[in-house]
Amino acid sequence: MSDNQPQYPGHPGYDPAAQQQQQQQYGYGYGHGGQPPQPPYGQQDAYGHQDAYGHQNAYGQQDAYGHQNAYAPQDAYGQDAYGHQDAYAAPAPADPTHVPSQPHQVTLTPEEPAARPHPQPARPQATAPASLPHLAPNQRARAEGRSPIIPPGIQPAALTAVLAVLLALTAPLARPVLAVPVVLLQAVTAAGWFRLNGMWPARQGIALAFLAGLATDVALLATDRSEAPVVALGTLGVWCAFVLVLQLRNRSSADERMYALTAGIASTALAVLASGHLAAAPQAVTVGGAAVALATLARALPLPSVASVAVALLAAAGAGIAAGQLNGFGTAGAFLGLAAGGCALIGLRVASYDYPSRFVHMTAGVALPLALAAPAVYVLGRALGH
Repeated sequence: MSDNQPQYPGHPGYDPAAQQQQQQQYGYGYGHGGQPPQPPYGQQDAYGHQDAYGHQNAYGQQDAYGHQNAYAPQDAYGQDAYGHQDAYAAPAPADPTHVPSQPHQVTLTPEEPAARPHPQPARPQATAPASLPHLAPNQRARAEGRSPIIPPGIQPAALTAVLAVLLALTAPLARPVLAVPVVLLQAVTAAGWFRLNGMWPARQGIALAFLAGLATDVALLATDRSEAPVVALGTLGVWCAFVLVLQLRNRSSADERMYALTAGIASTALAVLASGHLAAAPQAVTVGGAAVALATLARALPLPSVASVAVALLAAAGAGIAAGQLNGFGTAGAFLGLAAGGCALIGLRVASYDYPSRFVHMTAGVALPLALAAPAVYVLGRALGH
């Protein structure tokens, strides 16, 4: 028998010690101990395959020279006496000089995160109009996305009409008597303009604007009516300088100081313009007061926008004619009433801008129609010969 021919148990010339020595010499031992376990019932075929009962698997095949394949993993838990593999057997101690070959491992790719269904976050639902009754009308309009133009309504129009009637009734009397409703108009104008611009309380700015109106009233009472433009411009220039000094002491940002400066100067100018009723002719003040009163009331009626404006202007012209016939101003009162009514509608439009609050309507919505009508009353009153 040749030396390279594999030896089988029970054949002549089979030497177990020589076989173990040969395997240890070439380092092809089965497992870490160098000797493969040979079960009593182990059977090997011609190709050296052996299964769990002694048959070697495809990775444990030996060639014709007794060399074992490199991919010969042995169960870490060993085999029992009958060649059966024990799943609970203790692993054999590792040989520090032996580095077993690692079989090819197939890594399973985990499921992509994008393929997994993710719970969608709950989207905030738009607030229904039914849940907004507790808000103010301007806040409700802003939340619902409606127009920022909100007219003052009938109550501010009624207050404007009352104040206009006071001016018309006190105009034929002495000038100090007429100064009382004029001072009230200037106070409401100063407060309403700052509140319309979102600046509140703004006590110093309101106080300066109101004091500018008072200074103009005092100067007008001390001078002739014809000198009213010079008095108004001089007072306005002085008090604008005071407003500028006040804003220089302001420690806010540059944008806020500029915004406060423009609001203060505008409020001061409106308070000074309101004193024009005190400088105009008494007949013109009566005609203008009647026209503003009817124009604001007509504008507050629930009519379409274009129709409401037309009705308000016609009412102002009619009130001017009626008041002119009563106080001797004549038919020219129609032109004065139409101009005063137009200025009043501009004041109402300004007071309706940018979601105004109720306080804005009750201040700026009341005072601006009369304050803006004062220059027209003064200029047309003098132009028409009264």
